[in-house]
Amino acid sequence: MAELPSVNPTSDNITRAEGHVDGVARAAVTGHRGRTVWFTGLSGSGKSTLAFAVEEVLIERGVAAYVLDGDNVRMGLNRDLGFSPDDRTENVRRIGEVCRLFQDAGLVVLTAFISPYRSDRNAVRALHPMGSFLEVHVDTPIEVCEERDVKGLYAKARAGQISDFSGISAPYEVPVAPDLRVDTSRSLADCVEEVLEALNAEGSDV
Repeated sequence: MAELPSVNPTSDNITRAEGHVDGVARAAVTGHRGRTVWFTGLSGSGKSTLAFAVEEVLIERGVAAYVLDGDNVRMGLNRDLGFSPDDRTENVRRIGEVCRLFQDAGLVVLTAFISPYRSDRNAVRALHPMGSFLEVHVDTPIEVCEERDVKGLYAKARAGQISDFSGISAPYEVPVAPDLRVDTSRSLADCVEEVLEALNAEGSDV
């Protein structure tokens, strides 16, 4: 696995600017604290489906929520990155920084990224204030993931046609102690409710 990039900027001629609005003031406007909900799991595990379903319920409740989906981000912000270990680490680093900005702005941001390396996920958690990051392992059996694979990516990976496919031809490091584990081979509604309960347990008022 690639080492994490240095946290120091490349230039010494920049200084962090501090605003005059804090999280308490933002929460007074939105009615809730900003949070990052980081869904991690194998391809086809149901990360995006679950994230969008949770987002829909949150919006219906008047919560400012937004989903950052792995494929969507790779079409724009991270379109220059591939799937090598170094690129995977940079992919997660960038989106982790974006999540921190969203969270600081008072949104509940939900991500759907395989994010296969434990150290990368831990680094994103470390960016966030205590209690504002929720790691959700979408722990769906790989057999179910393969059954859902309409693109045939698992078959290609098993045939040696894809060299960097997490869980088959590239590693996926299972979270040791995530904040929540869900299995989307069960009811999607039940999984959504479990995520919402986990958010409320941390005092997000959602």
